[in-house]
Amino acid sequence: MSITSKILIFLFILNLMSQNTTIFNFSKDTNKNSWMVVNDDVMGGISSSAIVINTNGNGIFSGSVSLENNGGFASVRHVVKGANLNAHSKFIIKVKGDGKKYQFRCKSRSNERHSYVFDFKTNGDWQEIEIPFSEMYPRFRGNNLNMSNYAGDMLAEIAFLIGNNKPENFKLEIDYINVQ
Repeated sequence: MSITSKILIFLFILNLMSQNTTIFNFSKDTNKNSWMVVNDDVMGGISSSAIVINTNGNGIFSGSVSLENNGGFASVRHVVKGANLNAHSKFIIKVKGDGKKYQFRCKSRSNERHSYVFDFKTNGDWQEIEIPFSEMYPRFRGNNLNMSNYAGDMLAEIAFLIGNNKPENFKLEIDYINVQ
C-alpha cells in the first residue's frame, strides 16, 4: 500500500471520528415511554421523578429527591440497541439545567451491574457538554469501582441521575445525546 493510500485511509478515519452521530434526539414525536424512570424507591426511598416531552420537543426530567428511608436519587434510563462506538471518543449532550449537579451514565452491555459515570454541573442556560469516554468512571450503588474507565467500544444504555446527598427539587431539560 502506498503512502498516499495510507494517508487517505487515515484522513477518512479521522473524518469519521470527528462526525457527530446521534444516540438520542428528543422531538415532539418522542415516545417518552422509551425512557424508564428508576428512583430510590427500588430500595425503600421515596424520591419521585418523571420524564415528559415539552412543547419544544425536549425531554424534561424532573422531580423531587428525598433522603427519607435511606433514599437519595432519581434517574431516567434509555436502552440503546448495542451501538458500536469504536470510531468515537466522547459523548456530547445538550441540556438546560437548574444549577444543580447531575450525572450522565452509560453501560457497555445490558447485563452489566455497574454504570460508567460523568458528573456535570448545570448553569440555568443551554449547555453543550463534552464527555470524553476516558473520563467516565465505573460506579455501582454509589461506590466507585477499581476498574478501568469506559472503553467506548459498545453502548447498551444511557441515563441521567441526580443524587447530591440532599433533599431537592430538580428539572433537567434534554435536547440530544450524540457521540463524536
